[in-house]
Amino acid sequence: MLFSDAEVSMFLEELDEKIQVINENLLSLERKGDHTTAIQEIFRAAHTIKGSSAVMGYDKMTKLTHELENLFDRIRSGSLEISTQLVDTLFEALDTLKELQGEITGEGLTADISAVTAKLTGFLAGDALFTGPPQGSQSANSAVSVQRIQTDEITEDIIREAELRGFNAASIRVQLAPDCQMKEIRAYLVFETLQQAGEIIKSVPTAEEIQEGRFEREFSLIFLTRDDLDQVENLVLSIAEISSVEVSPLHIQDTVAPNAPAANQANSETVSAPVNGSVNNEGLEKQSIKTVRVDVQKLDILMNLVGELVIDRTRLDRFAEIYEDRHGSGDLADSIMDISSHLSQVSRDLQVEIMKARMLPVANVFNRLPRLVRDVAQKLNKEINFVVEGKETELDRNVIEVIGDPLIHLIRNAVDHGIETPEERAAAGKPRIGTIHLKASYVESQIMITITDDGQGIDKEHVRHLLVDRGLCNHEQAARLSEREIMEYIFAPGFSTAGSVSDISGRGVGMDIVRTQIEQINGSVELKTTPGQGTTFSIKLPLTLAIIKALMVELCDRVIAFPLIYVVETIIIRPVEIKHVRHCAVVVVRGKVLQLLRLREIFNDLPAGDEEKLSVVVLGSGDRRIGIIVDKLIGEQEIVIKSLGVYLGQVPGLSGATILGDGRVGLIVDARHLIKETGIEEVAYAAAY
Repeated sequence: MLFSDAEVSMFLEELDEKIQVINENLLSLERKGDHTTAIQEIFRAAHTIKGSSAVMGYDKMTKLTHELENLFDRIRSGSLEISTQLVDTLFEALDTLKELQGEITGEGLTADISAVTAKLTGFLAGDALFTGPPQGSQSANSAVSVQRIQTDEITEDIIREAELRGFNAASIRVQLAPDCQMKEIRAYLVFETLQQAGEIIKSVPTAEEIQEGRFEREFSLIFLTRDDLDQVENLVLSIAEISSVEVSPLHIQDTVAPNAPAANQANSETVSAPVNGSVNNEGLEKQSIKTVRVDVQKLDILMNLVGELVIDRTRLDRFAEIYEDRHGSGDLADSIMDISSHLSQVSRDLQVEIMKARMLPVANVFNRLPRLVRDVAQKLNKEINFVVEGKETELDRNVIEVIGDPLIHLIRNAVDHGIETPEERAAAGKPRIGTIHLKASYVESQIMITITDDGQGIDKEHVRHLLVDRGLCNHEQAARLSEREIMEYIFAPGFSTAGSVSDISGRGVGMDIVRTQIEQINGSVELKTTPGQGTTFSIKLPLTLAIIKALMVELCDRVIAFPLIYVVETIIIRPVEIKHVRHCAVVVVRGKVLQLLRLREIFNDLPAGDEEKLSVVVLGSGDRRIGIIVDKLIGEQEIVIKSLGVYLGQVPGLSGATILGDGRVGLIVDARHLIKETGIEEVAYAAAY
């Protein structure tokens, strides 16, 4: 059976969600406490994947999740205990499930499930799962009586999802002939025949009980198919020794009136699932679907269109101002201003809503990290408590896609280099269990992500000696390095504090990747450490990459934009206040030394004439500051970032361009690069000069 790309895509999205559910709850199984909820969640997720993959025809995935389902069914019943070995095997099964996912998408090699399924069945075989009479020795009293089949929440979810893909759900009751001699074999043939036309998602008695012969002559099934139900009935009746078959459609409804009569009960069955809300006896109240999956490319297109609308909104605002200045107030001028004001409000609202649609919670990235911490900690024989806060914090989808790798490097670094072994921590008077704290929060118009560990920290003198040993600087240069400059080398390509190279760290590429990728999205990363107490990495990220707030300034007859996230303040100074120290222009602001650069010099413009007052934009990141002298301050404005294009490529001092209200092109200053290359730390004037 062939499925459309949209159906496969929907299946893979659902698979991603269920794999994450299994991953999160497997991690909780290792912790002490009540595991009931985690076990139930894993069972539900495995059951859903099993049903969906069977419908899609992914047999290996169906078989693997069937074994997982069996295992957790035994865990739920209390006949199988959770152990470290069992959890390790379950994680191995989860990894195999991811390999099967890669096999579907074409991103991985053909996955082999034989080894992991053998381990899973081994756990099942090693426990007394059924203490009743052996097969073939059941009395009539031991047979399972057949009642009207009931559904649970898991089954209802599977039916709803299948209906979205065009499948029909049916309740099937099969009765074998009175003279049937081998009822287990006959029931097996029914199952095998139906599997060719769809998927059996539930049976009463269970499949195991039917296989063991613990039933009389009847059994009931819930069946998903795209075929006509009459064809399904004829298909079952074609099997020998079948006395009768009843096939009726099965519908899932959100609510059922408590006193509603069971209309047409002989021909159909209705499964009810209560939801919050009032229900009266006069009818049914259905819950509407509140979400819909949208291709991310469509959101990107919408965002680009909103960007163009923002540009035109700015131009219209500018036109309205010019018209009013030239023609004064009047009916026409008032109408233009009203239209401009209304369009501005609508476009802003649209911009906000589109940006919200592009936002994703950082949980999409954070949820991958507990498994990483567990695996690396086990490999290094360390005990770690991993604490996560702020999963609900939302970021632009494009930012989410970039920060995954940097966070993985930082977390791995914290486990490997930061946290000590239990013995080392005990000897230092610390708890044997180390703590890594990952937190996301909003800070003004940015997102702040911090990774803090209570490990050994970074010994600055040790780093200083490593710089000399590895030829990165001589003894005299190393001695002059400030604490901040030493920490900067942690992010240098090829530099590592590890004594040897392992499969976890030591090659000196991880921290370089962290800084490079974060800075590519106009973010920043800073490091603070205290030897013996721990280390904190702070990452600042923009909420979105498409539209930003900027401070607009004038340079000659051009307009230049400074991203507002780097603007600390604006000040006015007099030329006589400027001093020259070590060939650098500086000014003292509130007792602190601030280095100055002229925007004209950055862009190789002619120097300005004598001015009585100078406008300065103070840029900053972390503790570093730099003042940029501009011709004139214009004000804040929302701008749409445009790439300089392949033809211009990377231009020193510029990060992009924007379209201004009058149609001209405004250049966006690469503030991050200026701060990094020429900014200095804020120091007291008396101490430094």
